[in-house]
Amino acid sequence: MTLSQAKRGQRLLIASIPNPTIRAQAIRFGIAEGAEVECFEKLPAGPVVVGRGKQEIAIGRRLAENIEVQPA
Repeated sequence: MTLSQAKRGQRLLIASIPNPTIRAQAIRFGIAEGAEVECFEKLPAGPVVVGRGKQEIAIGRRLAENIEVQPA
C-alpha cells in the first residue's frame, strides 16, 4: 500500500521509499524507512498530511504515491 492510499487516523510504518530522489526529499522532512507516522488528513486531489511526534507534514499526492507503507 502507498501513503496516498492511507486513511485518516491510520498509524503507518514507512516500509520502503524506492526512488533515491524521493527518499532524499522525505529524509529532509524527517521521514525515513522504518519511521512511524499517523495520517492526520487526506485532502481530495491534494496533499496527505502526516504527523510524527508534534510535527505535521503535508506531502504532495505524487510524492505520497511513491512511499510504500504498512499499518503499524
